[in-house]
Amino acid sequence: MPGRSGFFADDAAAIAAGARHDGFSYVGEPRTPGFRQIREPGEALSVLLVLEDGQVAHGDCAAVQYSGVGGRDPLFDARRAAMVVNSEIAPALVGADASDFRGLAARIEDIAVSGTRLHTAIRYGVGQALLDASALARRRTMAEVVRDDYRTGVAIAAVPMFVQSGDDRYDNVDKMILKEAGALPHGLVNEVHSKLGSDGELLAEYLAWVRDRILALRVREDYLPVLHVDVYGTPGAAFGGSTTRIADYLARLGEISEPFGLRVEQPLDAGSTNAQIAAMAALRSALAERGSAVQLVVDEWCNSRADIEAFVDAGAADVIHVKTPDLGCVSQTIEALLHVRRSGIAAYCGGSCNETDRSAQVTAHLAMACGATQVLAKPGMGVDEGMMIVGNEMARTEALVALRAGG
Repeated sequence: MPGRSGFFADDAAAIAAGARHDGFSYVGEPRTPGFRQIREPGEALSVLLVLEDGQVAHGDCAAVQYSGVGGRDPLFDARRAAMVVNSEIAPALVGADASDFRGLAARIEDIAVSGTRLHTAIRYGVGQALLDASALARRRTMAEVVRDDYRTGVAIAAVPMFVQSGDDRYDNVDKMILKEAGALPHGLVNEVHSKLGSDGELLAEYLAWVRDRILALRVREDYLPVLHVDVYGTPGAAFGGSTTRIADYLARLGEISEPFGLRVEQPLDAGSTNAQIAAMAALRSALAERGSAVQLVVDEWCNSRADIEAFVDAGAADVIHVKTPDLGCVSQTIEALLHVRRSGIAAYCGGSCNETDRSAQVTAHLAMACGATQVLAKPGMGVDEGMMIVGNEMARTEALVALRAGG
């Protein structure tokens, strides 16, 4: 059943090239194949699985905001995806054992049409529905299914939420502080001249403002959120890809952010997975040489389990953004989160503002069961809705698991 996602799909290439805002939309021609305009309404596809006893499991197919770039699958078309689900996936699931999540997930991951794997968004939504079906069949929460099937060894508990500001990067920060988000503000620094500054001065000023705003508004002195900004490769663009100049700049941002820790996501874009691994590893070494505690977060060019394992093995990040829609079936997210955590690196169970309430609920269970460092409050960019959906789902799950443990 085609439906709506929680935000929009944006042409990252056109925005990086300087497309200007016209109200909430953008003016200009799209640059990424598949886009008819620079900003398009996000689409989703709900997958409903009817169990033998009449219970209904549910997952939502959705893709990230910036589709078609950084090695990702192209823009998601929900109507075309519905035809694929009905013709290729439904027949494979009729009569299957709903309790066998891992077996069914592997079956879905292996399906190919004309030699091509299913779009990551399709595998993502079907995987959610399969995990829900297994939980319903076994009368457990999805988090308990993950914990038990993968022997995660994790006590199921709520994890800190990372919240996105979108372009409303001032008022939304106030909301985050008042609701005590664990990591903030995101910032949406996706263009050099209007958001980063040609010498990085705009982001430096913004981080100083965020730091001061937390100190002014917080109710408790022990409220110490992590400052986490997503900069979409803009420092690399502004400083000509120079590792030395980028490291100097990020170290200065770390000093500005004190007493709060700073995470910087996607500080550069090297154009391919291998080049990104090498560039991020070099930048991480340069920061260590400067004695900087700034943590680097990898995002683009890290789209699969194999990519994630390569970044981990190369020591190319302090935090891995496990971007749930990009990995396909949620079984891949589970394996990736566990690999990252067991490697001693921070595992960020993320995703996109362009997801749905259902995908957000399901991935909240994954974050809890896998002991993620933080989870994205999603969908949307409005703060309140994402924190409500993800936060309440974690609270309900934690309460149910604790009740069973005590009973």
